[in-house]
Amino acid sequence: MSIKRIARHLVQHHWRAKQIFPPAVLARIEQAIRQGEATHSGQVRFVVEGALDGAPLFRNQPARARALDVFSHLRIWDTAHNNGVLIYLLLADRDVEIVADRGIHAKVGGEGWESICRAMEAEFASGQFERGVIGGIAAVSRELSRHFPPQGPHVNELPDAPLVM
Repeated sequence: MSIKRIARHLVQHHWRAKQIFPPAVLARIEQAIRQGEATHSGQVRFVVEGALDGAPLFRNQPARARALDVFSHLRIWDTAHNNGVLIYLLLADRDVEIVADRGIHAKVGGEGWESICRAMEAEFASGQFERGVIGGIAAVSRELSRHFPPQGPHVNELPDAPLVM
């Protein structure tokens, strides 16, 4: 457990996420998800968590493990075609994780998701959070469009609204 990480999470608590992602930005992210989902039959969720607190923080839970917990809790794995994708941002660590259900993960693979995460983190490093998230959503949507093109009327199985935790 790193004292530096604990301090960063305690100082940059949830207020930071709301400052970087005000309602207008969240609305544009929701619109990007909606537009992306019009091009494929997958489901995309974006979740930003300002900082870990309580047990996850003191257990030194990595962002990847937290993203897996969120993926499960939000039931993103429970889509008809096993093609749900979570884009998770742990703001205090500036760490992006993409967790994809088995149907799409088998086609894109860890390296494909990792390259999208790194591109988003590069935008975040320059303070371009909105552009980074929307670019990440577009990249995920391109992968979903390639492997899961639209089939019939779009059924929205998961909410498009970003979640700020």
